[in-house]
Amino acid sequence: MLQNLSNIKEKAVKTIKEAADLESLQEIKVALLGKKGEISQLSRSLGSLSAEERPQMGQAINQAKNSLEHVINEKMAELQKAALAARLNEEAVDISLPGREFLCGGKHPLSLVREEIEEIFLGLGYKIAEGPQVESDYYNFEAMNLPPEHPARDMQDSFYFNEKLLLRTHTSPVQARVMEKQAPELPVKIISPGVVYRRDDDATHSPMFHQAEGLYIDKKVTMADLKGTLLIMVKKLFGADRELRFRPSYFPFTEPSAEVDISCFACGGAGCRLCHGTGWIEILGSGMVHPHVLEMSGYDPELCSGFAFGVGLERIAMLKYGINDMRLLFDNDIRFLNRF
Repeated sequence: MLQNLSNIKEKAVKTIKEAADLESLQEIKVALLGKKGEISQLSRSLGSLSAEERPQMGQAINQAKNSLEHVINEKMAELQKAALAARLNEEAVDISLPGREFLCGGKHPLSLVREEIEEIFLGLGYKIAEGPQVESDYYNFEAMNLPPEHPARDMQDSFYFNEKLLLRTHTSPVQARVMEKQAPELPVKIISPGVVYRRDDDATHSPMFHQAEGLYIDKKVTMADLKGTLLIMVKKLFGADRELRFRPSYFPFTEPSAEVDISCFACGGAGCRLCHGTGWIEILGSGMVHPHVLEMSGYDPELCSGFAFGVGLERIAMLKYGINDMRLLFDNDIRFLNRF
């Protein structure tokens, strides 16, 4: 039996080394080491040997099996390497071919304006504050001095989920939340950019648009501080030659209140179609924080004062980039966006 094992092993090694591919090698492995293979058949015949011969033959069969497995693994590695080399040769890359152009996207004009405003106010020591877009009636209106019966609510007609929950109509609720959380600590100095919602939809209005509101509360803050801050903003946004003027206005959450105009950058104040011949362009609303708003948020109006302003990012983008229809900002027309 030992001689038979030796002959099988010698023949098997020769057959393995002559295998042309992995499939042939697998067939040889099954024929030798499979359940019905030659080595396995020898193992099953051990029962016919004497007790003295059985251990010796069993050891010899295991050694032969291990030796053949080693030879098979070596041949398998050799065939795999050859197959990989052949595949790489077939799929060789021509490095002289020109590369493919990768198209890079750009930032949306609203993102550009938002980031520019954020950078301006971060440089002035403000912090960026954000809040929920689904807001309570209290923070959206009542904390801003707009009780349920106030007629000014009609100016901010919104989308309601129920009587107490709505999509915010401005980012002012962020101011109320920050003041309420920080009171009575001073100063409060934040810029709050974000998405807001109102029931408007035409060439200059959208049911969803973006605002950035600023708030500064400290001791002895005046309208002069407000005007100086806004002057820095408009000069950085629209150029160093811009001038600023305030016009009396009304907002429930500020007193006194003012609409803010800048000198027309198209005609330099001489009068043109952009400014409707006035030499001035309205850009935002502002004012001193109403004492009642300060009180509701935990601040004593006798000890501190502050200013607030709100600017529409679409308004700034349209003026800055010469866009005549707000809907272009939301159409996702690649021909329009490629300009930026």
